[in-house]
Amino acid sequence: MNTTLKSRKLFSLGSLALATSLLVSLLVPTAQANTFSVPNAPTNVTSYLGARGVVVKWTAGASVTPGVIGHVVSAGAGSCPIFVPIRNNSLVTMPVVVGQPAGTPVVQAVNTYGFSKPTASKSSYTAAQLATVANSINKAVQVLQLSDLHGAIEGSSLGAAVLTSNWAADRTANPATISISAGDNIGAAPPISTEFEELPTIEALNLAKLDVSVFGNHEHDRNIAHVNKIIGASDFQWVVSNYSAGALDVLKSGTKQAKNYTIIERGGLKIGVVGSNTSETIEQVFPGNLDYKDASGATKTIIIETGVAGINAAIAEAKEAGADIVIAALHQGWTENSGGVAKGLFNELASQIKGAAAIYGGHSHQTFASVIKTSPTVAPTVLGQTRNSGVEYTRTQICMRDGKVVGQSIQHVMRSVSASINTSVAATTTTADAATAAMVKKYKDQLSTKLDVKIGQVSALFPHGGTPPVQRVGETPIGNYIADILRAKHKTDFAIQNGGGIRDSFPARTYNPAATGLVRTGTGPLDVTLGDAFTVFPFGNQLATTVVTGANLWKALENGVGGNYPNDGRFPQISGFKFSFDASKPVGSRIVEVTRLDGTAIAKDDKEYTLTTLDFLIYGGDGYANVFSPSKAKVQGALLDAFVEALRADMAAGKVTQVPAVDGRIKKVG
Repeated sequence: MNTTLKSRKLFSLGSLALATSLLVSLLVPTAQANTFSVPNAPTNVTSYLGARGVVVKWTAGASVTPGVIGHVVSAGAGSCPIFVPIRNNSLVTMPVVVGQPAGTPVVQAVNTYGFSKPTASKSSYTAAQLATVANSINKAVQVLQLSDLHGAIEGSSLGAAVLTSNWAADRTANPATISISAGDNIGAAPPISTEFEELPTIEALNLAKLDVSVFGNHEHDRNIAHVNKIIGASDFQWVVSNYSAGALDVLKSGTKQAKNYTIIERGGLKIGVVGSNTSETIEQVFPGNLDYKDASGATKTIIIETGVAGINAAIAEAKEAGADIVIAALHQGWTENSGGVAKGLFNELASQIKGAAAIYGGHSHQTFASVIKTSPTVAPTVLGQTRNSGVEYTRTQICMRDGKVVGQSIQHVMRSVSASINTSVAATTTTADAATAAMVKKYKDQLSTKLDVKIGQVSALFPHGGTPPVQRVGETPIGNYIADILRAKHKTDFAIQNGGGIRDSFPARTYNPAATGLVRTGTGPLDVTLGDAFTVFPFGNQLATTVVTGANLWKALENGVGGNYPNDGRFPQISGFKFSFDASKPVGSRIVEVTRLDGTAIAKDDKEYTLTTLDFLIYGGDGYANVFSPSKAKVQGALLDAFVEALRADMAAGKVTQVPAVDGRIKKVG
């Protein structure tokens, strides 16, 4: 996506309020037998202290499809989990590390779809009790991971201040803890980040003591000079293992430089980290954003590898350099579980990676966790991915014995008002970090006077997100609303808005006005502000009118429902015509029908129609290359201005802007 933004004057006043609920594990739904599902939870979990650790016994849950690979036995943060293949007995000794905190053993079943709910033992153990069976040969690594934060540093989700406190608490459970991001820390962000060149987000991650981040496509929403500004402001290491030769030489600021791998020493262990960005970045940023000058002054473009050769080479290099264990972070996403298979580019690439103990994904804004089992004699590789905007992070425990991984457990940690059997007290906090909260408030105060201005009322919340996100999978009210605005304003036959350009609900979940008296929740009407508008459409895109032939309209729509459906930002939200598609068909032949609103067929021919869309799409963004006639395009003004103008016109007329019903302009068939 394009985020080439114009600078804007900043104002002040405001306050920050951060809720501080307990953080607990996100538990997956109970499975039903004889269906495709995650496993059923084990039952009858018991345990006792043995001579070499904690002996745990359980009864497996009812069988499901896909079949259970095995069981993971753990005891929360700081523990040393073990993986038990399904062929083995439901009895195992869980290792105990020196200094392990108090905890309760839990057992989870796992298949390719994910993990079952954890079932707790009837017995819990104090740190002193565990110390009596601890063995220094056992080592545990803890990985804290998030992805696609997109500058959501206020408290509507976790919030930066609560995240900082919780990561600090998590680290007390295990000194061998590292924290990593799978990319898209910045870009497509609320005004509190975008209005300050994304630097508040980097400050927040510094305060949270992030260790390593890979690049996502949104790190390149601005030019290389801005990337280097971000590198210079980062106290953490940037890593990418799939950029073309020479690219890392220019991704630097002073002594700080991106690397193809890094090694972090913690708790007596050397932990390697490698990473990759999505090769789709070239389609998802404005032309030129990946260009740089080499040492001779020649213009080069960063080429992003599609496969895992760079990742595997970096893993080998890290191990040769002394890494005891290597973690991989990919800015690629899981898409869906269907037909017994976990699907997505993340899963495809992860299956080809050799030598990583844990692999984390991103990009598709989804919650996912499972394992890859590659050998009967080696513990499987754990997979994890989080949703976007700071809703959650993963907390992984990796157990090593004699230099080999024997098991991993993973939790999705998010806000909740209740306790969890799978979260130790030492790893949770209800206190927001004061320094981080003060930093967020500093920037918030500069925005409130300008952005808390009311621009209208809406009849109800315009929905956003979901699994998969509604704006990336089909017709949605805000897609209809904005596309209709664009077509009416510029009097064209058609309008197209990419679903990935719609970044939040409306009013925005990630924008918290400091102004009092605004109605933000309930059945409506709801007050909306300029800050909400900036949050929903953060990219600074310009509108342009152009022409499109019938043949190219079909081509554009095929791109919109292409290979990454149902999780791609290129999905078209439309006005002035209708189309139906069948996602079960091969890519390139999924569009079934395209018609005018009156049902007249739009043929795949050379007949031209007028169109309003984004400059980003006209110039080939999101894969819309060679379809929207750039030579005939005329820039008409900012997308954001058209959106705000329509809302203010309703308010001036004393109207509440209605959330439109979906009207069938986009249909999924088959």
